[in-house]
Amino acid sequence: MPDEPTSEADDTPIDVEGTLLGVRRKDPRYRSAAYRFVLFQGIEYTLREYAGVPQGEYRHMSGREICEGLRMLALSEFGPLAFDVWEWWGVRTTRDWGEVVFNLINAGLLNANEQDQIEDFDDIYDVREALSQARTR
Repeated sequence: MPDEPTSEADDTPIDVEGTLLGVRRKDPRYRSAAYRFVLFQGIEYTLREYAGVPQGEYRHMSGREICEGLRMLALSEFGPLAFDVWEWWGVRTTRDWGEVVFNLINAGLLNANEQDQIEDFDDIYDVREALSQARTR
């Protein structure tokens, strides 16, 4: 099991729940479930299932990879309701996922490198179209 998230400054455990509440207060456009989807499921799913990185190994992922992994996970988890779930969470574009991810980065819950920017999440796919795949099956 991975170690608890820690502050880089002093290696003290991060209060994830409290931090998520603070993130949501700063940017209430997105429901808590959207933040949780990324943090507790989406990143790991994307790393393992979309990017094919073996268990126990980690690497940087691009905005495109994260968006594609989140789409795959949503279709798997929510099927034909995936678009409705994301819309209820406040996610209507891939840029919204960028906003969620960067809010988590700014709160110290995810990491980025110097080249990462919010624009990496712009126009990856049309959310309605990408999630409608499950509706037509």
